[in-house]
Amino acid sequence: MFEEIADRHKLILDYPASWWRNKWREALPAGNGEIGAAVYGAIHTETILLNHSRLWHLGEKGKLPDLSHTLEETRAMMDKEAFEEANWHLTNELKQTGYHSTLQSPLPLIDLTVKMDNEQGFTQYRRGLNMTTGEIAVTWKEESTTYVRELFVSHAEDVVVYRITADRSNAVNAEIGFSLHPTDSVHLKDRYDEVSASAVIESKEPFIYFKATNDKGNTYGAVAFVQTKQGTSNSHGQSITCQNADEVVVLIKVFADTDNYLEQWHDLGEQLITGQHLYDALLQEHLAVYQPLFFSSDFTLSTQNTHESNEALLLQAYQQEAPQKLYEKLWAYGRYLFISGTSESGQPFSMYGLWHGDYRLMWSHRMANENIQMMYWHVNVGGLTGYNQALADYYLRLIDDFRDNAKKLYGCRGIYIPAGTTPDIGTPNQILPVIMNWTAGAGWLAQHFYQYYQFSGDEVFFKDKALPFMKEVALFYQDFLVVEDGYYRYYPSVSPENTPANFMPDTSEPVAHPMPTAMNATMDFAVLKELLTNLVTACQEMDVYRDELPIWKEMLERIPPYLFTETGAIREWMDDRFEENEQHRHLSHLYPIFPGYEQGTDLFQAGRQAVQNRKLGAQTGWSFAHMACIYARLEESEHALKSLEHLMRSCLLPNLYTLHNDWREMGLTMDINTAPVQMDANLGVVNAIQEMLLFVSQHTIKLLPALPVTWECGKVTDFHFCTGTCSFQWNQRERHFSVSITATRPTDIQVVMPDFADRFEWTDGATITASGQQMLHVNLSQGQTIHIFSR
Repeated sequence: MFEEIADRHKLILDYPASWWRNKWREALPAGNGEIGAAVYGAIHTETILLNHSRLWHLGEKGKLPDLSHTLEETRAMMDKEAFEEANWHLTNELKQTGYHSTLQSPLPLIDLTVKMDNEQGFTQYRRGLNMTTGEIAVTWKEESTTYVRELFVSHAEDVVVYRITADRSNAVNAEIGFSLHPTDSVHLKDRYDEVSASAVIESKEPFIYFKATNDKGNTYGAVAFVQTKQGTSNSHGQSITCQNADEVVVLIKVFADTDNYLEQWHDLGEQLITGQHLYDALLQEHLAVYQPLFFSSDFTLSTQNTHESNEALLLQAYQQEAPQKLYEKLWAYGRYLFISGTSESGQPFSMYGLWHGDYRLMWSHRMANENIQMMYWHVNVGGLTGYNQALADYYLRLIDDFRDNAKKLYGCRGIYIPAGTTPDIGTPNQILPVIMNWTAGAGWLAQHFYQYYQFSGDEVFFKDKALPFMKEVALFYQDFLVVEDGYYRYYPSVSPENTPANFMPDTSEPVAHPMPTAMNATMDFAVLKELLTNLVTACQEMDVYRDELPIWKEMLERIPPYLFTETGAIREWMDDRFEENEQHRHLSHLYPIFPGYEQGTDLFQAGRQAVQNRKLGAQTGWSFAHMACIYARLEESEHALKSLEHLMRSCLLPNLYTLHNDWREMGLTMDINTAPVQMDANLGVVNAIQEMLLFVSQHTIKLLPALPVTWECGKVTDFHFCTGTCSFQWNQRERHFSVSITATRPTDIQVVMPDFADRFEWTDGATITASGQQMLHVNLSQGQTIHIFSR
């Protein structure tokens, strides 16, 4: 299957989706950022789950009361060291008002079901994903006949394209229809029944129609157009039966919100019947849009192109050293998921991508105390910078909610972003101290606004969107922070989602964040420092916001220095009344090093000690990915590799979806009753690998800063830095390295070469000065390329 495709760019599986009941968890995904399709791969009854990025339900937005008086009350309690009482004060006051708000949940749209008789049994079953085209295929053999089913979701048009063929004439017999997606939870049966009661499915050959209504009264649905080559087709109840065909092609369009579904049925039917019906022609149109995105960067390690199934690769990783092919696939697959699951102008990527399969899923909202940021760390170096726009626009659309939050919860100007949001709800909804008392979300998100400008050079975006957003964040800090002995005192302060060790209850039973509210969390100050530094730098360069510059510079001077433990680790709380708690998955106190960009030998040594102190059994899939990113930034290649191996052995499904925790309870991760899909780790792995291969800051790039010894040779194509791209290849055994650097804008940058190679030469045409054996200062004009290589 997909024999001509490089192994790193495809997934091959020997089994269909088979997780008990929740088979959507092991489906193969396709999408165009707006529409998602998840293919289960069963021969007799194929299920294709269809979703839409704008289809949500069950949310309820509460009207926030004015509780601004509680901030001083909370601080008074903390001044008296009544921390337990202070921890709950804002939360309890809000609950007592009767305030209620619930986040929305993505709503599955509909299933396309395909039934095909299997009278002779089967052999040679396989299913696979060709990431270079976005096509999913399922193939098997019945006696002498080979069947193939293929699907892609077009990036050129909002259409799902599906085809069934056989290598024998008149061999395709199938019943095709829509069916409402069942729930796997007894707690959601009522919601399923409500949707089912509103559903209408009709077939009128060559069309199949579906509509239903969500809890807000918005109607959504789909239209399928079925055509056969040779053979016959007939409407049969809610489906269309195709008999003795050479080929069956199904085209599907969906809609998410309408007042008149009959009009949608008519209009989409007209579009389908008058449009292009040939699979191959539609595929070529799709590839013209999709492939420049997928190939914006590339990465390879393995020199062998043997074809191994996911099951075989995962077993190798489980039993011994993870194969290099698995790293290649995970990097390519994470990018594939991202490109398929979001777009520059649509909804930002979510924890389940566009492939959610139940009516309310665990952590299906946008979570900004780690998760949504992790899903966007990779985009700039990977050549997908434009996708930051969806993230920025999502939060800007909720800005009025965020201003109201800041005013009514804390009596501050500016904005307060609660950790959890959904497309229409930016008000507080997770009414718990660990969420209500954490105020760094907006500052952390500001990093993504700023980095988009650094990599894109888009001054319009920066002046119209990034700077105003960052100014609002700074305004909140300006009102929120307290000065004591010349330095800021930051309280209440939460280090997501940890509780200091001396406030943990004396029990062996797991307790979720019992007392997270402390003072002077290291992360809070690191985010503040980064925000103000970026504001001052940018505003001085662009000569804007002159009146605010002295204020921001003074605020920077009031940030206290980081503190360290007796073992030399960076402290999680810059106050010795709060003791380090290493039994936790979050690594928030490492923010200055990663995802921040602070440098320094002492800081790095303190960071190494801090991350090494974290206990293994307390981790998750995403925290292993985060840990790998930190180790890569610290240039600890083997520790970064080990973190990724832990993830592979604990939190990967056969289709390479990442999970929150190990459902088999093998001791590498925390134990909870469920193991929800969380694709933040899929994308965190992409970034970790990129960090191992290239460090990028505004004025410096480091080539192969955390290269594992076992990655003996490899090649990178078009990794991006702020003003250009670089492509490089290496062979550690032969001590060979070469790089081509191209400037997309005028470039003046320090280039740190890898340690294993030396005696570098370069081609003419650029200004390069050497500073030691491994440091080069490179100056390029726009469009210029320089080649540097070891002798």
